[in-house]
Amino acid sequence: MEADGKTVPRGQRGELLTRGYSVMHGYWDEPQKSREAIDERGWMHTGDLATLDDQGYCKIVGRVKDLIIRGGENISPREIEEFLYRHPKVQEAQVFGIPDARYGEVVCAWIKLRPEEYSDAEAVRRFCAEQIAHYKVPQHIRFVSEFPMTVTGKIQKFVMRERMIEEINLNIERGPT
Repeated sequence: MEADGKTVPRGQRGELLTRGYSVMHGYWDEPQKSREAIDERGWMHTGDLATLDDQGYCKIVGRVKDLIIRGGENISPREIEEFLYRHPKVQEAQVFGIPDARYGEVVCAWIKLRPEEYSDAEAVRRFCAEQIAHYKVPQHIRFVSEFPMTVTGKIQKFVMRERMIEEINLNIERGPT
């Protein structure tokens, strides 16, 4: 489903909506949260981005709230992460948006390299620029040894986002180095 409520064509990405006898009717004692999740026609908005293939199989490709909106372009962090995994030196990658005065948001990538490997941000940007749209190339790249995680092992992108915003604001306040 597109943001305007229209069904997207097969193969295109849209929000997965569901309804039926097995779908919840709402959140217990939380009417506001229920109204946010279930629309007036009874469709539950899952928050998942999905595609539907010609055989009717649904593939989850990301989360609506994770979308990066850069200058009006919707960018899927998962798409860029999957592309970065093609780089021979990249072990893991996490991509998210951070605020930008000009574009609204820009792409940021935290990358964990394979053991004994070295790279720099420019090399990663060149790798990306040769094969993906310019607006998807990460503007900010940080190489890390680990990602912030919950006790259950879920990666906390919101923590990475907060750290990058803080770091960028500190650099702006200090001026050029």
